[in-house]
Amino acid sequence: MKNGTIVKVSGPLVVAKDMDNANIFDVVKVGEKGLIGEIIEMRGDKASIQVYEETSGIGPGDPVITTGEPLSIELGPGLIEAMFDGIQRPLNALQEAANSHFLKKGVAVKSLDRTRVWEFNATAKVGDEVEAGDIIGTVQETAVVLHKIMVPYGVKGKIKEIKSGNFTIVETVCIVETEKGDKELTLMQKWPARKGRPYASKLKPIEPMITGQRVIDTFFPVAKGGAAAVPGPFGAGKTVVQHQIAKWGDTEIVVYVGCGERGNEMTDVLNEFPELKDPKTGESLMKRTVLIANTSNMPVAAREACIYTGITIAEYFRDMGYSVSIMADSTSRWAEALREMSGRLEEMPGDEGYPAYLGSRLADYYERAGKVVCLGKDGRQGAVTAIGAVSPPGGDLSEPVTQSTLRIVKVFWGLDAQLAYKRHFPSINWLSSYSLYLDSIGQWMDDEVASDWSQLRIEAMTLLQEEASLDEIVRLVGIDALSEKDRLKLEVAKSLREDYLQQNAFHEIDTYASLGKQHKMLKLILLFRKEAERALEAGVYLNNILNLPMRDKIARSKYIAEDNIDTINNIAEELVVEINRLISEGGVLDA
Repeated sequence: MKNGTIVKVSGPLVVAKDMDNANIFDVVKVGEKGLIGEIIEMRGDKASIQVYEETSGIGPGDPVITTGEPLSIELGPGLIEAMFDGIQRPLNALQEAANSHFLKKGVAVKSLDRTRVWEFNATAKVGDEVEAGDIIGTVQETAVVLHKIMVPYGVKGKIKEIKSGNFTIVETVCIVETEKGDKELTLMQKWPARKGRPYASKLKPIEPMITGQRVIDTFFPVAKGGAAAVPGPFGAGKTVVQHQIAKWGDTEIVVYVGCGERGNEMTDVLNEFPELKDPKTGESLMKRTVLIANTSNMPVAAREACIYTGITIAEYFRDMGYSVSIMADSTSRWAEALREMSGRLEEMPGDEGYPAYLGSRLADYYERAGKVVCLGKDGRQGAVTAIGAVSPPGGDLSEPVTQSTLRIVKVFWGLDAQLAYKRHFPSINWLSSYSLYLDSIGQWMDDEVASDWSQLRIEAMTLLQEEASLDEIVRLVGIDALSEKDRLKLEVAKSLREDYLQQNAFHEIDTYASLGKQHKMLKLILLFRKEAERALEAGVYLNNILNLPMRDKIARSKYIAEDNIDTINNIAEELVVEINRLISEGGVLDA
């Protein structure tokens, strides 16, 4: 194949001539060391190439060779527990090949290990008619993930030969007789990173992804197959929120993309996830996790590719019928890479220098989330839930990346610097955040958890909104201007904020709250309001109600273990008894 020649180098952007035999989005080898690059623009026979490695040392006259293939992701056993860079090069293998703790140029390694042997159990048999998406066998990849081997897209025919046994990912396990001749299937398949994987049909997401975080599950839930954004300034807790969802979200596979974040944050993930016990399986959390690390000191062009690498792997596991969550931390760093490449291409800048196509690229990514009926005869269902952190400069939510994201996603968890400074975590602002899944998920909660779930949530949210209005009055004229009923509202809203919404990610028990516990806690706080109002109407002084020792038990209900949550019912019964006692005594509380 004819080689091209470099005519210009501008950072990660290389321009080569004599490339008329290449196509846009082809992967190319740049320079004598064969650096990996991707063609992002063609003008005549000149190709603009974004290089995924450090370009120092290459210059005009160096060769460029096209592979004739787009940037493709290797999909097969070996993905789980692995840690890749932005273009799916395994970091452990890169370290061994380069004999260095730093990325070296031109080091070529395969994405998946070609030498490791996997035990393949065939579930299809000779003579079966198969089509794209049909499962022909399984591999037990980790203790908790059963990897289903599927017929690749575009293959349809009759199984001529299939055998169980031990194979590497490149050995033939099945031969399918198609109209175009025999097709050999291995444990691995490839898929272009920038192209969404096909499915039979898309479903409306109505089931919540339960995270165990009370402010999310109760007030701003995200559906399985939905998309959510977590914007917030530096230090507001975006990364911890994503870690919590990765740890406790009820999905079977987690894909965590560290996109342009600091290296120490990915180190935290690497150190923490293997030690964390998965509450459902008792195994290490890494047994169902794929990590993609493209930290801020790695080549900027690979940052642009890393979220496509992540979502392609997520779609692959979705196609097996799994529920998958993908965390992108953060899409702002990805957009900055897009802006840098756009600037080097000398494109007309849009708002704040970002390219005009920022919104459409973000939409391409988030719209690959969803709940689907997968390809294949069994009609299995899978879901990809996309949660993207956004890091707006100075916490300015009016900047282009945040605004473009909010036009696409249906859930907005707005992190508030003021709450973070007050040590209120998760610092999700309940007045500015929203979820457009509330109606459908509210119905699911009423049916599956408790019939009064939606009613309690509306009552609690109304109380928090009324608190904001009453706070304005208090700041102007002081708390003494409020009636006792309004002062009670402030106290109950404070209890909601401090005892319910505030949650300690590092406390053994409080880090996770099941839906059953959330319902009991919320009902208890609102029962206190109802009973306190009854006491006020009976003539009991507000101070006597607020001084009840019971209030401490209500506050500490968050520390009750999951296997003991019926204790909350006992607290509710005690509360009613105490209020009745106050009323019978005419409001006089014993010392």
